[in-house]
Amino acid sequence: MSKSLVLRAALAALGLATAAQAAETSAAPPPFDRGGVKVALVRYLSVGDFYQAYEAGARVQAKALGIDLRIFPGKQDATLEREQVEQAIALGAQAIVIDHGLPESLKDVARKAVEAGIKVVAFDVNLDDPRIPQVEQSDQALAQEALDQIVQENGTSFQAAYVYVAGFAPLDRRDAVWTAFKAAHPGVVEKARFGTVSDTTASAVADQAKAALRANPGITVIFAPYDEFARGAKLAVNELNLADRVKIYAADVSTADIGEITEPHSPWVATAATNPAVVGAVSIRAAALALAGQGPGPRITVEPVLLTQGALREGGVRTIADLNARIPAFGRSEAASASWIPQPR
Repeated sequence: MSKSLVLRAALAALGLATAAQAAETSAAPPPFDRGGVKVALVRYLSVGDFYQAYEAGARVQAKALGIDLRIFPGKQDATLEREQVEQAIALGAQAIVIDHGLPESLKDVARKAVEAGIKVVAFDVNLDDPRIPQVEQSDQALAQEALDQIVQENGTSFQAAYVYVAGFAPLDRRDAVWTAFKAAHPGVVEKARFGTVSDTTASAVADQAKAALRANPGITVIFAPYDEFARGAKLAVNELNLADRVKIYAADVSTADIGEITEPHSPWVATAATNPAVVGAVSIRAAALALAGQGPGPRITVEPVLLTQGALREGGVRTIADLNARIPAFGRSEAASASWIPQPR
């Protein structure tokens, strides 16, 4: 799906603030009573529907608050992201939202921003600073819901492939749940582990998955707790004609993912997810609360839902907008809210 289509879908799913909500903003505390608040969104990843929808949600929430939002696009380049944080500081950003990244390349520049009086919010990157609120998707719940579904459909004894890359906060948190799951279920044997994060994640993971499946024909479950990982695994399973015996369980969702899960004979059978546009909106709201002196707290969590292939098909769900309509908790979050913040619907 093109970026423009993802943006339009996310805008439609969230909607713009109503006139009543906009009026409510007039009673907002400083600096929002004056308008023109400058916020920077600095990103590590921007490839994939999740990240495009996240950006769309951030844009809608920023517009509802009258924020002047400057987005620095992610290019999967740690050095560039570091430089972009420096640029945001130099350009006079009053708040910076840092979206993913490698902690070792960001901690000192994030600290520099905080010490310059700039409010910093992190989404899915651990900057190891108690002054920086962390927005996350409850990665433990995401992983646990997917793993519970695996047990329900496959029992507690099977051979698995696991897709993982260390160093990314959400993947590391999901990995801790997978590690505990294996310890609790000794009949689950991890036969292969692989993964990569790049601007071609899905195709690279597909190549790795094909090699793993050929070398380990007993694998019947693939746990791929990131939707680009799941897409790659699905490509491999389909190419090897294994869809009748290998099932894929994932995390995250987009309109394109829904299409891949619900298509005939798809091996991707379940995913645990939050609405990425909602997470983007929550990230901006957290920055707004920090700027208003109403700290959002050290950890802001958006809770996930489990989406199974059967339920999506039965409900006729084809898009994120369909999910918002059928599961209200998916399309809206009260995280990082205040009476003066107009929340897109």
